[in-house]
Amino acid sequence: MGTIAVHEFVSLDGVYEDPSWTFPFGFDPQMGATLSAITGAAKAILLGRNTFEMFAPAWSTRTVEDDPGAPFFNDTVKYVVGANEPRAEWSNSVPIGAYDTEALRDLRDRIDGTIYISGSGTLVRALLADGLVDDLHLFVYPVTLGEGAKLFAEGTGTTTLTLKSHDVYANGVVHLDYGPAATD
Repeated sequence: MGTIAVHEFVSLDGVYEDPSWTFPFGFDPQMGATLSAITGAAKAILLGRNTFEMFAPAWSTRTVEDDPGAPFFNDTVKYVVGANEPRAEWSNSVPIGAYDTEALRDLRDRIDGTIYISGSGTLVRALLADGLVDDLHLFVYPVTLGEGAKLFAEGTGTTTLTLKSHDVYANGVVHLDYGPAATD
């Protein structure tokens, strides 16, 4: 049985869209080590259609010389929720159609290792609501943006989580790793 690990860059007010706002903070090498540990355990990638269609042109032509993460994103099997046929081409991509809780639970059970998700806010919210996220890695930046799509949109509902670990980086970013709340 596998696990689902989500990675998100968020502002203090919860905005996750278009992470170009993270650039002024730089990328602390320890953040890279944390992300490498998350992706290093991954055997598959799960993305919502919109994120897939943004990632495909950005990653599909990158090489290891361009970015050390390129082999992971290009060589790992990518499952795409919300599409029967994505509008972008990217090697090792498998469209799995509309969101289906049982199909995603089955995928998690079939993958021997971690299924990695980045972005994909709509998908992540649904997975959290269905109790399918094992690790929610939030990289919280010390900035409020005041506008933009929020990871936890208004009306999302209540989800209780347990803090598993945390890191503080020199650039002011805090990494919070949450898992499902303990049940009695």
